[in-house]
Amino acid sequence: MKHLFIVNPVAGGKKSRPAVTIETIRSFMDGHGGDYDIYITKAPMDACSRIREEADRTADGLRVYACGGDGTLNECVNGAVGKAGVSVTSYPCGTGNDFIRTFGDKDAALFHSLEQLVEGFVRPIDVINCDGRYGVNICSVGFDARVGTDVHKYSGIPVIGGPAGYVVSLGVNLVRGINQHMKMTLPGYTEEKDYALICACNGRFYGGGFNPVTDAMPDDGLMNILAVNAMSALKVPALIGKYAKGRYREMSEYITRYDEDRMELSSPDEFVVNIDGEAVFTDHITFALEHNALSFIFPRDMEFYRPAAD
Repeated sequence: MKHLFIVNPVAGGKKSRPAVTIETIRSFMDGHGGDYDIYITKAPMDACSRIREEADRTADGLRVYACGGDGTLNECVNGAVGKAGVSVTSYPCGTGNDFIRTFGDKDAALFHSLEQLVEGFVRPIDVINCDGRYGVNICSVGFDARVGTDVHKYSGIPVIGGPAGYVVSLGVNLVRGINQHMKMTLPGYTEEKDYALICACNGRFYGGGFNPVTDAMPDDGLMNILAVNAMSALKVPALIGKYAKGRYREMSEYITRYDEDRMELSSPDEFVVNIDGEAVFTDHITFALEHNALSFIFPRDMEFYRPAAD
């Protein structure tokens, strides 16, 4: 069994963090034993080719550890899907580690232990195929995707910086407008109108703490879709608070839930698609749930899932 650690050198926003992460990995693996390699990413999505190359020359199976945030995990997922014998997990070193929060605070903490992961168990989970780009957590289109994408424009400005970038992005996008004309096609159903946002959940958390569907399960063969109707800026504060806490049922006049394995979205104008926090721009996209398409490594002692042998 080969262990491949994919390290994002900019994860966490601290220059010293990659060196600490690499030293921690080496110290543990040298003591634990086993064949391992560490790869430091050099460009967006280059982890995909590294994983595929390693998988092609490793006959006894490959375990991949995404050492970063949700973006690093997304890269590793895209490199692993469709490769026999490859399993993936998150070794959280980034600022955003939303996907593992799906499993509760206690189990999410176990992902920080290399011992728990290296000795962990593998079970299949679902992925969302977004026209060839895979997501494992939450994908969305609309107001939240635009705010999340634009955060990066403002967070790096010294006068603004950090969390204030989200506030600025929120304000700018409120001024630009909340709603966009979209055509949503589900199995047996089509609706064309203005929407504020549409999200498809495989996991439970995104955006640093939003939990729109509290009962989402990443292995049930379904996307939990929330379609949010057009609204005025005055309604946004009330909706965001309830949407973030999974209280969408309290706003049934604005939010409808669908549980499906496929959704197609199109618009006369280009829109941004959030795929596990990564941005893709298009005027048409299909989300297709692929059941049990990814082998995921879970911590040895986690309670959310128990190994079949138990």
